[in-house]
Amino acid sequence: MDPLGARSQFVDIQTLPVWQQQLSEEAEETQLDQSDSLFSQQPFPSPFPYRPDINRKIILFTGDVALLNCTAIVNTSNESLNDKNPISDSIQQLAGPELREELVKLKGCRTGEAKLTKGFNLAARYIIHTVGPKYKAKYRTAAESSLYSCYRNVMQLAAEQSMASVGFCVVNTTKRGYPLEDAAHIAFRTVRRFLENHGNSIDTVVFAVSETEEPVYKKLLPLYYPRSKEEEKACLPLIPADIGNSEGEPVVPERQIRIAEKPGSLEDDCAEESLELDLGQVGNHAFARMEADVDKQRKLILQGQMSEVAMQKQHQRNYSRWLCRARAEDLSDIAALKALYQTGVDMCGRTVMVVVGRNIPVTLIDLEKALLYFIHVMDHITVKDYVIVYFHTLTGEHNHLDSDFLRNLYDVVDIKYKKNLKAFYFVHPTFRSKVSTWFFTTFTVSGLKEKVRYLDNLQQLFSCIKPEQIDIPPFVMEYDARVNGQNHPNEASGL
Repeated sequence: MDPLGARSQFVDIQTLPVWQQQLSEEAEETQLDQSDSLFSQQPFPSPFPYRPDINRKIILFTGDVALLNCTAIVNTSNESLNDKNPISDSIQQLAGPELREELVKLKGCRTGEAKLTKGFNLAARYIIHTVGPKYKAKYRTAAESSLYSCYRNVMQLAAEQSMASVGFCVVNTTKRGYPLEDAAHIAFRTVRRFLENHGNSIDTVVFAVSETEEPVYKKLLPLYYPRSKEEEKACLPLIPADIGNSEGEPVVPERQIRIAEKPGSLEDDCAEESLELDLGQVGNHAFARMEADVDKQRKLILQGQMSEVAMQKQHQRNYSRWLCRARAEDLSDIAALKALYQTGVDMCGRTVMVVVGRNIPVTLIDLEKALLYFIHVMDHITVKDYVIVYFHTLTGEHNHLDSDFLRNLYDVVDIKYKKNLKAFYFVHPTFRSKVSTWFFTTFTVSGLKEKVRYLDNLQQLFSCIKPEQIDIPPFVMEYDARVNGQNHPNEASGL
């Protein structure tokens, strides 16, 4: 390709529609229908609220990032900056041989870093080179942090150089194996947080994608850049539980520094837990844990001769495998059911998780995927005290999870789920459900029965959780008003 002849192909970003303008009438109608959901009457604040000022900065472009006339475009490469991928090849061909000479002078780039060169024959004035991580499920946390660093460092460099516009390619290449959807979540939330906190000088951010990548980006963009209040409400249940910290950076609770008010009065069990946590960071292979033969341990478990500590380690390994699967699989179909979601906090400041029984089509869904989704959502919630509110309202036979599934769930989840669950509020129970629950908590699992609280009406629930701190499906409020003659406080005030 002749670099000079290619100038006629360059794309003026001023002619591209911004994300806010891409909300069609058809999409608006769809969102209005979706907004008549459990979030429509008493919305819980979204972590990514509708911000037209930010949306005006976002452009989704289907095409070659090398053609954009942004102040800077992003090139994704390897540590030696000589990767052969379609994005790098196109940028180098259009930029000309001077770029290759400049790349040699940079002497490489570490994973997660960003380095700057001129754009040479490109329409863009600069090129920001970054190196995405190689993805392996067992090292997912490290890959997330590295990919976050790529997007964050690019934005930081753009701000420091007073760049008005940045054109992003999809940093994770096929060769590096990062799941596209997982990577898009990190890209969108990192850019969003940067624009919120430090992005006053940046006017435009373009996400350049291929035709195969476009559907994923279009599906996920509204979660982080909702184009209306209705879209914000409709997308809230689909936002992942893990959205990072205030900068969008992935958070690993086990690595957070904990400051005790009175270090000298730590209870023994807390000290033991901390010690186990520290030792757990040493390594994951058998040698680092100084374990005996794994096959022999499994045999001892079957014979009932293994120690409790060894059994706990075996259980932790099993849970880790489930967690890796949960993070790797596409669970959007389960998320769309809106059967499990996080809301506010109770009177004691503990996180409230809501389960809607009527939204669980047991006979139609893959129960293994449902278990994976539960683990995916709850893993970060359960590191501290939490409560569960289960709405049994108007559930039918096809909504009831059988005891085998519940027992399997209880056996698979980590010990922190059981330890940090402080209350299980069972709203609108029937006589049959009370009997089933009593039988299950008495003979099938231990330590759960004393945490179950049966609540016949919403007023009893509001004595534990303030109304504004919990998102209740409209059909639950309607049922409660009809049966108990009580109205939700927000309804009474006309909200």
